[in-house]
Amino acid sequence: MATLVTITADKEDENLIADGFNIMKSVEMSLSSYDPKANVFLLNKNLHAKVDNYLYEALLLSKEYYEKTDGYFDITVGSITKDLYRFGEDERVATLDELDGAKVGFKALWFDTDKAFLQKGFKVDLGGMGKGYGVDKVAEHFRKNGVSSTVIAASGDIRCLGLCRVEVQNPFNDEKVLLSFETQKPDLGITTSGNYNRYVTSTKNNHLIDPKTKRAQSSFISITLVGELKSSDLDAYATAASVMPPHKAYAFLESLGVGYIIVQSDKKMVISPNKEKYMKIDFLSDTFKKYPQDEKNEPQKEKK
Repeated sequence: MATLVTITADKEDENLIADGFNIMKSVEMSLSSYDPKANVFLLNKNLHAKVDNYLYEALLLSKEYYEKTDGYFDITVGSITKDLYRFGEDERVATLDELDGAKVGFKALWFDTDKAFLQKGFKVDLGGMGKGYGVDKVAEHFRKNGVSSTVIAASGDIRCLGLCRVEVQNPFNDEKVLLSFETQKPDLGITTSGNYNRYVTSTKNNHLIDPKTKRAQSSFISITLVGELKSSDLDAYATAASVMPPHKAYAFLESLGVGYIIVQSDKKMVISPNKEKYMKIDFLSDTFKKYPQDEKNEPQKEKK
């Protein structure tokens, strides 16, 4: 998944860690668009591929996310992220003409429990939910073994089966912390989606692609979600909210009932009114000492 994965458990449960990593590797071999042996890679290459249990479930979830987000979560942006920008490989800047001509549309994908097909010119990229999905599968493994105190982290996707302390990276300095908090409920997921970690030349060419405009998002610097939803849900919804117009993003997140920490492109931070339900903030960067913590959210205005 081209990311660092860590699993932290109590000493009496450390024998379960190796199996946890094996589960994550199995998910990667199903969902990766980078590994030549992975099912999604073969689907993109041949326009058809066998479907295993992981891929079938991930595609079903992706269809659900596509519908729930009104099309803002669309895994067929792979035609842009994989073919044009080539994120994670031989990266380049896509031209406006190339972006306009890119083929994006979930209906180009057909699948059942055994096989999947893609129309010519389309590609699938499960990067918007894959890490969260892998974290879910590892968390299931620990739950089935009666473990209630484990932390599973795949880059910006974290699952705390017990209570834990989380640090959110400062998007303006990768060596500093934006804020840190203690979770207030067991078994919470935390996910961050941002435009500052993967881009070509500048953040204007970031990996978060709006499937409707075929352009990289520009309204948010980072969105962190905290909640009891599955980690794949949080991962997908953070991805989708990142590419929505601001007013839609805030309305959508409020409808989910999750906690959120958002840094807008105007460098204003907005923290959800329900923050105490999920987190107790114990550190806040000096840059963001003032934020609308108890005020009604005032998201940035859209440009007309």
